Amino acid sequence: MKVIIVGTGYVGLVTGACLSDVGLNVICVDTDHKKIENLKSGILPIYEPGLKNIVDRNFQSGRLSFSTSLKDVIADSDFAFIAVGTPTGEDGSADLKYVLSVASEIGKYASNYLVTVTKSTVPVGTAEKVENIIDNQLKSRNINFSIDVASNPEFLKEGDAIDDFMKPDRIVCGVKSEKAKNLLSKLYQPFVLNGHPLIFMDIPSAEMTKYAANAMLATKISFINDIANLCELTGADVSNVRKGIGSDSRIGKSFIYPGIGYGGSCFPKDVKALVKSGEEFGHKLRILEAVEDVNNEQKSILVKKIIQEFGEDLANRSFTFWGLSFKPETDDMREAPSIVIANELLRRGAKVIAYDPIAIAEAKTVFGDRIAYSNSAYTALKNSDALLLITEWREFRSPDWSKVKSGLKNSIIFDGRNIYDRSDLKSKGFTYYGIGTK
Repeated sequence: MKVIIVGTGYVGLVTGACLSDVGLNVICVDTDHKKIENLKSGILPIYEPGLKNIVDRNFQSGRLSFSTSLKDVIADSDFAFIAVGTPTGEDGSADLKYVLSVASEIGKYASNYLVTVTKSTVPVGTAEKVENIIDNQLKSRNINFSIDVASNPEFLKEGDAIDDFMKPDRIVCGVKSEKAKNLLSKLYQPFVLNGHPLIFMDIPSAEMTKYAANAMLATKISFINDIANLCELTGADVSNVRKGIGSDSRIGKSFIYPGIGYGGSCFPKDVKALVKSGEEFGHKLRILEAVEDVNNEQKSILVKKIIQEFGEDLANRSFTFWGLSFKPETDDMREAPSIVIANELLRRGAKVIAYDPIAIAEAKTVFGDRIAYSNSAYTALKNSDALLLITEWREFRSPDWSKVKSGLKNSIIFDGRNIYDRSDLKSKGFTYYGIGTK
């Protein structure tokens, strides 16, 4: 099988690399010439554990290649995956211009029947738009073959994307024809040998499944954060509450860890897009509107606690951030809570110095020289008024507290992820602020 992946961002590159790793002939296409040349030289545009090894191995074997021209490589392809960006538009909807542009190119240059697969996260009805564009292009060329369109949403977690692709919880495919269904079954056979389900459904349902999944997870996060904030007011401890409700199999333990809000490329964008889709159909998604509101407020919760400790005027105060990326095992800074927190502290006159094991380079594109950067977690503490745990990287889980205490001007910890033990830190002489804990 020959597979074309259009887009070498997070989804496209992971998809292409993993498909090539089971023996398929994969060509990843991107219009960014520098990105393609970098990939050919082994330089990846993203950080994802394990991805570079897979890309290097399959590129060297010839199973994975890169191109800047869809026209030059599409001949004799069995699949063309659309994995380009769908950024949030000014009105909150998903901007489909890149998706539809690729559809037009497929219609212009395809030389045989193939299955066009929308892998990008797109609202319901996008596959139909893609199909119409391709059909119109084929008709203008007087072509006598057809092209099927399918929806195959991704469910990749940044930091665990390789395992998610190779050992998926499920693979969802929306199809209209048996021919497309059979080809997708053959494509994904190596990934379902151990019983992982390959679920076929109609295309609109597949498109909705992706949004509904992310919206549900975002809802769980905002729910537990709302409960955590109430716990602080009532004297309850959200850590105990979380254990109590998480043991209920109907609720489960996943995504009910309180913190400083969700970020990244998926949850914020997809919640906004789903709310917008509801508006377009005259349906108000009130729960998701609240989810978004809670999350936006939660990103400022540490700033409120800092003001509680130091007052509104933070001039001549300095704060150390441990972590900048929106979650561990990624350098992704999109919608990261660290951005909101840093900006609010800077606005109040404070200085920020940050350490992150991976995301410093990406953070510099966001903050520039407005904050300071350190190449060491402990060096970053020097003369700071407090430590803010922003991202729960593994190396932050069991720090040397004597080094932390000697580095800080004040022995104050603001734990944005509740990874530390309050009583233990109090016994060591620290003032501790967590999320929803007594």
